[in-house]
Amino acid sequence: MDRILITGLREVGVHGVLPEEKVRAQPFEVDVELDVDLRAAGATDALDDTVDYGALCEAIRAVVATEQHELLERMATRIADLCRADPRVTGAAVTVRKLRPPVPVAVEHVAVRIER
Repeated sequence: MDRILITGLREVGVHGVLPEEKVRAQPFEVDVELDVDLRAAGATDALDDTVDYGALCEAIRAVVATEQHELLERMATRIADLCRADPRVTGAAVTVRKLRPPVPVAVEHVAVRIER
């Protein structure tokens, strides 16, 4: 299967369970892997024959920047649903990272990865 990859999309948003997370924006990073048959696009060289990853990046950015969710699981599900709205996408893997999680130990990030 062919894949379109979007890696390291960064945006700030207001997401989390703790009271301070509900009012303070923090950085998130998103990776997306889309299962798409790219044979037509490879033959025609036409954007209409593939998923417009530029438009998809903007839609993902909007989910992170404008919606509010308590759980990374919910944000990842919203992004996966957005990706799967295009009928050419037969599968999507979404990783959402909280880059500065409010945990009592030093960690690089916390993340959720879902596959739909």
